[in-house]
Amino acid sequence: MNKKFKFGRFFVYLFLIVASFLSIFPFYWMFVMATRPSAAYNSIPPTITPGDKLVENFQAVLEKIPFFGAMFNTLIVCLVVTLVVLLISSLAGFAFAKFRFPGKNIFFISILLTMVIPPQLGLIPQYFLVAKFGLLDTLFGAMIIFFLNPLGIFLMRQYIAQSIPDELIEAAKLDGCSNFRIFRSIVLPIILPAFATLGIIVFTATWGEFLWQFTVLRDPDMYTIQVALSSMNTTSNVDFGMLLSGVFWATIPLVIVFLMFNKLFISSITEGSVK
Repeated sequence: MNKKFKFGRFFVYLFLIVASFLSIFPFYWMFVMATRPSAAYNSIPPTITPGDKLVENFQAVLEKIPFFGAMFNTLIVCLVVTLVVLLISSLAGFAFAKFRFPGKNIFFISILLTMVIPPQLGLIPQYFLVAKFGLLDTLFGAMIIFFLNPLGIFLMRQYIAQSIPDELIEAAKLDGCSNFRIFRSIVLPIILPAFATLGIIVFTATWGEFLWQFTVLRDPDMYTIQVALSSMNTTSNVDFGMLLSGVFWATIPLVIVFLMFNKLFISSITEGSVK
């Protein structure tokens, strides 16, 4: 029995090692290409060792696009969208989980149904609405359509419903607490792990957003990093070393965000397996 257990555990570890390698290798290869000249991109056999062109390639990026300005714009967009989504999703999730009001289930199902609609279908009407309000070429126009996040509302609703007993809410009401006081003093501290999970999801999704930002942003001073990087790919002779160098440095903030909040992220995932 012990041998079978060890044998099974060996395959589990082997699978995890292979899966980890497959997940990490694209990022490692991106770093390798960022340190090599463009010719290394199509070399046979493929180059898998870092070179010495990292600084040179990054300098070429700085000459082509306003890299740090685009990074700052992207950071502003991601932070604002993440904070607004966390606020709206947590309040809406609290209302759907702990309050009774007419049409609650219909509203909740309607929000969930928007998740199955491809975002490309709403691109044209959203563009005309943003243009009508004069928000083209503004960071607010690039972020406003992401403020309402159906996935965030669903996650918060489920987390609050399972983590906060109804008796605790009723006891707070008997003590004279308002609904907002209950949310601020009771709900908010309990849902911090879910906050971290949703925050990482929204931040990374917004950081990688391209289609909408490419549609509404035309002023180079308003470019986010994804739009700025795409502007380097305008000729048939693409410098892949320079391009991947820009992508590599644009990925660093995402790694920093995950390292900062990974403990809360992991605790929210594993919380359901521990009583």
